[in-house]
Amino acid sequence: MAASPYCPDCSRLIGICVLLGALWEIRAEHILYSVPEELENGSFVGNIAKDLGLEPRELAERGVRIVSRGRTQLFALNPRSGSLVTAGRIDREELCDRSPKCVVNLEILLEDKVKIFGVEVEIIDVNDNAPNFGAEQREIKVAESENPGTRFPLPEAFDPDIGINSLQGYQLSSNGHFSLDVQSGADGIKYPELVLERALDREEEAVHHLVLTAFDGGDPVHSGTARIHVTLVDTNDNAPVFTQPEYHVSVQENVPVGSRLLTVKATDTDEGANGEVTYSFRKVRAKISQLFQLNSLTGDITVLGDLDYEDSGFYDIDVEAHDGPGLRARSKILVTILDVNDNAPEVTVTSLTSSIQETSSPGTVIALFHVHDSDSGENGLVTCSIPDNLPFTLEKTFGNYHRLLTHRALDREEVSEYNITVIATDHGTPPLSTETHISLNVADVNDNPPAFPQASYLAYIPENNPRGASIFSVTAHDPDSNENSMVTYSLAEDKLQGAPLSSYVSINSDTGVLYALRSFDYEQVRDLQLLVTASDSGDPPLSSNVSLSIFVLDQNDNTPEILYPAVPTDGSTGVELAPRSAEPGYLVTKVVAVDRDSGQNAWLSYRLLKASEPGLFAVGLHTGEVRTARALLDRDALKQSLVVAVQDHGQPPLSATVTLTVAVADSIPDVLTDLGSLKPSADPNDSSLTLYLVVAVAAVSCVFLAFIIGLVALRLRRWHMSHLLQASGSRLASVPASHFVGVDGVRAFLQTYSHEVSLTADSRGSHVIFPQPNYADTLISQESCEKSGPLLISQDLLERKGEPSLQQEQSSSGGRQDEAERREERPSAVAAGTVALPAVFVPRGSPRPNSLLNSRGAGQELGGRKPRQGSGAQCPGLAGPEVAGYRGEGIFHCKP
Repeated sequence: MAASPYCPDCSRLIGICVLLGALWEIRAEHILYSVPEELENGSFVGNIAKDLGLEPRELAERGVRIVSRGRTQLFALNPRSGSLVTAGRIDREELCDRSPKCVVNLEILLEDKVKIFGVEVEIIDVNDNAPNFGAEQREIKVAESENPGTRFPLPEAFDPDIGINSLQGYQLSSNGHFSLDVQSGADGIKYPELVLERALDREEEAVHHLVLTAFDGGDPVHSGTARIHVTLVDTNDNAPVFTQPEYHVSVQENVPVGSRLLTVKATDTDEGANGEVTYSFRKVRAKISQLFQLNSLTGDITVLGDLDYEDSGFYDIDVEAHDGPGLRARSKILVTILDVNDNAPEVTVTSLTSSIQETSSPGTVIALFHVHDSDSGENGLVTCSIPDNLPFTLEKTFGNYHRLLTHRALDREEVSEYNITVIATDHGTPPLSTETHISLNVADVNDNPPAFPQASYLAYIPENNPRGASIFSVTAHDPDSNENSMVTYSLAEDKLQGAPLSSYVSINSDTGVLYALRSFDYEQVRDLQLLVTASDSGDPPLSSNVSLSIFVLDQNDNTPEILYPAVPTDGSTGVELAPRSAEPGYLVTKVVAVDRDSGQNAWLSYRLLKASEPGLFAVGLHTGEVRTARALLDRDALKQSLVVAVQDHGQPPLSATVTLTVAVADSIPDVLTDLGSLKPSADPNDSSLTLYLVVAVAAVSCVFLAFIIGLVALRLRRWHMSHLLQASGSRLASVPASHFVGVDGVRAFLQTYSHEVSLTADSRGSHVIFPQPNYADTLISQESCEKSGPLLISQDLLERKGEPSLQQEQSSSGGRQDEAERREERPSAVAAGTVALPAVFVPRGSPRPNSLLNSRGAGQELGGRKPRQGSGAQCPGLAGPEVAGYRGEGIFHCKP
């Protein structure tokens, strides 16, 4: 495809077409009408609806109206016919004086499109004014010696109409001495002159009465007359002569009243009265006489009123000089008014929007206003501006109309109301300006969700709070207004420990205050995690969330709980064993307690509240360990009662107490014997308690004895069958360990009971001891039990195998052994905790089996030190066996 030929004039042609289109559009926005003056009110001027391309009924619907500025409205719109009609009397001469063309400009506004159309109405002159001489008569003094052909100026008539309707000529009444001659000046004005046709004779006729008629060219013709009185005087052959045929003067419009513009001067060569010159205005108009004043003697012209360039920029004044006899001379004064920047621009708001939504797009029209300055030139050029920091802009439209537009999106939360100052400044020196204030409200739109000041909140509430107590208050702020800023609060649904979260706390939907619906227990619920939702009331509503952590604060509402020694259910107390050989600092037992509270409320301290022997025992403040404070003496009682208090550090502090019974003895048989010898309590409550204990222990003892008898019978039968009884020197070790009942077999039964009961008040040889139940940490280990091979020994076996030698050995060596064991032994059961003794029954009258029941045996290290070898009694029927056992369990066996 061949390339199109280059057309160098194409671009120029296109530009001309665009320019012609723009000019046509501009022309299309100008509507021209013409109307004669002096029409009646409501007279048709033009079909404005048709020229605007509208139907007559659309004028009101689309808000078409006249927005002309300045003078009284001369025209109006007829909404029925859609035509432009006169609104009052139109006087062309009043509007335009003698201007060749009189045009009235007005603007038509289309409200819906915010568009302006210019309308020019030309006022056509009609012959509504007759020529007027100003004065009805004029006297002219003529010297009788005047030669024929002498000319005398006559008064001129003034007709404000123009063209053919203006002054066309003059006529003079017929007479025998004078004729009329009309001269035309350079400006086209006709000047009538009286011409002397033949010589005058004052004695024949002293005064000549003439009538001067001025007529125009209208239809019908209007005319005006002036009576001319020609008085003949003596000869005066020189008329005054002005120094200049025309005087030119320029004056600023702000010249003060009374200022002298210029002085006209005319001279007359005559002498006497014939040479005295006086000055006056010719064809004086009312407007001239109001602005200027002429001194008839001096010829000074001064300013009489305020000059206004905007009213008229040029004045021509005819001045006349005449001497005494009446000779006259004419001259013209041309006054040019210089414009001064004395008018500030005028701003007229034509259309205004007082409110706009914050979501309005840029370019939204807010106001339409017109700017006018009555000055001219640079003084009349106006520039409009608004502050730079506002989100608005100005756009110039038709003529001097400007539009105020939004420049960018508005945000009511930043600025809710704008006071826009439109400054109109002219280019004069100094410049004058006018400020117009436009108030604009920004209507709110729900474009902001409620916002919390913090991303999360922490709240604290003490436990045991009353129901309905206020916990915390959250507040969200919505920068919107009215219903868009009304915030309501709610809690997100959740569960805590299987129950709805709404059963624990609630929130006031209006204030955001959270309330507790139940009393919290720190030991059950320590914290709650909530999600608070704040929603506004806009359409659609917006919302935001914030997390709230509520922590339950612990209070000291739980007393310390003593785990060891446990309080028996039957009301008895546990027995702890302390050897007489214990040194200061010896660990007797340990009180173990816990507190369900936390922090400082769970810090426990122990103290000895009461002791039967003050100063003998001490309790660790923080450990609860009960230790000997000094060495045990023979005078110390065998049974020591201690009351230990456990106290937390809460406010106020809570405490619990436990009563410990410490038995001071070197061996279990000593315990059995010594404790049985203790006197019963004198307290009447103790006697009743003892009764209940005796009954309970008796019942338990019966069951236990039946069990022991059956067990022993079974063992003896097996023993007999294995022929072990035939050999008097046979060892007990030959009996299988499985034939004996161990500690674990009866431990479960024994742990249920913990009593100390004396069966007879006066016997030291027969009593029953039921110890307090042991815990896992106070019992002998399973491994020790397996090694020791536990064995129960009946009373018959003791009698048969005891032999007098055993009793003798006991009696002879008992004192020494007791003394030595007190110095050396460290019972393991005391070190480990409470000593639990199984129920061992010793019949009345039987020798005390101190040697047999001695807890010090070989093969087991108790209480942290190994028992002394050979310290126990010999096993019956064996030579040199050692007794091994554990005092805490009361179970012993013999080793070969």
